[in-house]
Amino acid sequence: MNIKIDDLAQSSKDYSICDDKVNIFINKFLSFLEVEKKYSNHTIISYENDIYYFIKFIHGIKEKILSPQDIENLVIADFRKWLVSRLQNHHNNSNARAVASLRSFFKYLNGNNLLKNTEIEKLKTPKVTKPIPRAVSVYDIEKIINSITSVYSSDKKNSAWQIMRDLALLTLIYGCGLRISEALSVTKNSLENNRNLIIEGKGKKQRIVPLLPIVKKRIDDYILNCPYSIDHNQPIFISATGKKYDGRTFRYLISRIRKLLNLSEDITPHSFRHSFATHLLEAGGDLRTIQELLGHENLSTTQRYTKVDKSRILSVYEKFTKR
Repeated sequence: MNIKIDDLAQSSKDYSICDDKVNIFINKFLSFLEVEKKYSNHTIISYENDIYYFIKFIHGIKEKILSPQDIENLVIADFRKWLVSRLQNHHNNSNARAVASLRSFFKYLNGNNLLKNTEIEKLKTPKVTKPIPRAVSVYDIEKIINSITSVYSSDKKNSAWQIMRDLALLTLIYGCGLRISEALSVTKNSLENNRNLIIEGKGKKQRIVPLLPIVKKRIDDYILNCPYSIDHNQPIFISATGKKYDGRTFRYLISRIRKLLNLSEDITPHSFRHSFATHLLEAGGDLRTIQELLGHENLSTTQRYTKVDKSRILSVYEKFTKR
């Protein structure tokens, strides 16, 4: 990208609102993003826009060409006025990004002794609206499961027990709505009850999840064929070298299958957990039950899957699992 001061001066933005030193600071920061951080041109332009329109806003308040001293003397009230000025015309996601851009800019200035101003650290970041999770269709899930064998067959280093392991892991994540970290922490002890699975989730909070027969069967088949001895208090999923299976390896497998089948890039191991919740809702499950099954602390987190609480009971979940 190689943004230079001349480029800034010749752009559609009016950089005469600040003096040469401030222009140099901006140029140094953008070069830092390009060379050190290796950000894309698109990302760097976004940073530049956020910084420029902040400088323009401050220029409108001060009614003078801005110097490094002016930037250094800004107080939290100046940053708050700038943020308030954006609220009517920008979404919170955009405002949060702009705050992050300025934080990075001032962190760079402070860290390189160009000027000292930490007032922006007092500014609260606007709440960002999280996107509604995308579910993987049942049809695509079946295709992914069927493709695990074909992916492994192209690599002679892998054997049948590893195929069984990954089939069991994927079925466990989708069939019980687990985070990948939770699934990889399942032990023989936690499987002793054939009907339920005790999961320790975030904050070490435990929850009980129904253990579907298909999940139990695939886990049993895998353990029976695994060449390594697995203690009762040891995580059951083992790597080819006998160590605990790494989530990154499984993510890479899903990525390979996703590309092989030309599926959406949104499909990750975590998306199968979202699919578990979405498919339960489609079958008539109620939010409170799904909240408990997912281990969400707040119902509002679960409500991202739907705007309607259908007030049904766990029997709906049991009906769904027999499909």
